[in-house]
Amino acid sequence: MDLNQAEAVADLIASENDGSHKLAMQQMKSGFSEDLKKLRAELLHFSSMIELELDFSQEDVEFAERNEFKKLTNKIILELGNLIDSFKSGNVLKNGISVAIAGKPNAGKSSLLNKLLNEEKAIVSDIPGTTRDSIEDSLTIEGIKFRFIDTAGLRETKDIIESKGIEKTKEKINKARILLYLFDSNDTNLEEINNDLNAFKRKDLHIILVRNKIDLDNNNPKLISELEKFDLIQISVNNSDSILKLKTKLISEVNILNPYTNTIVSNSRHYEALINALEAIKDVNKGIELNISGDLLSVDIRKSIQNLAEITGEITNDDVLGNIFANFCIGK
Repeated sequence: MDLNQAEAVADLIASENDGSHKLAMQQMKSGFSEDLKKLRAELLHFSSMIELELDFSQEDVEFAERNEFKKLTNKIILELGNLIDSFKSGNVLKNGISVAIAGKPNAGKSSLLNKLLNEEKAIVSDIPGTTRDSIEDSLTIEGIKFRFIDTAGLRETKDIIESKGIEKTKEKINKARILLYLFDSNDTNLEEINNDLNAFKRKDLHIILVRNKIDLDNNNPKLISELEKFDLIQISVNNSDSILKLKTKLISEVNILNPYTNTIVSNSRHYEALINALEAIKDVNKGIELNISGDLLSVDIRKSIQNLAEITGEITNDDVLGNIFANFCIGK
């Protein structure tokens, strides 16, 4: 068992849902380790050829054919890039995806959280500003962990405590991956919705517009028509079919790779090592294009080999090992 597999054991022990359990099992089967060993072996081969060239530098011979080496570095850059990109999915499977529930006061945010969790987690009241602090809890849907955050209602207020709650709401939204923006079509307008969405819009945040209280009379059909161009779902928090519909929508928004058929990176230590290895390989690639000397190429190749070896524990230090195995609770 290598270091990557040992860390997978710790992940398996700590897994709280089906997705993270499957991911840890896949890592324990050493698929990731085998991929890294192949990449490292190919790099070691070319590194040894370049080192051999240095021994015969006066003979002006080339043991490592540069065009073939360029093909290899391009392939490794692609493979490392795919592993790095998989971290987003791996992190979701392992730690869950954060979902902020936001909107004006009395839009039904706390009621929605209670229905999703099937318990009275948040206080529900007709009084605007009842929720003044963020309330968080987790729910597993089809093997994926979602971390829901009920936030204070968005509005202008002179109440100091409520204002602080609204600031905290904005902080939570800035850290979320999905935003459920709840609104009551009888108590809002397009300008208010657009202002909020523009304030929170960012590249890595997916916003789902949720029109709540569809069981009540609709006095604003024009608004609904204008919002249909957005990612809109219409529900009633008091209706179980609506809650199921929303859960299905959330699952569809999470782009998860299949843990059985793909190598997925979920460990932040591995992620950092892969990024460092990729940077070193890009430097090698650039060096080949600039036709730099073999001794300089060799330095960058060694960096990349070392970063890959750190993941499986072929090269490591006592600090890293101590930090990893501190997570194992011996004797319990």
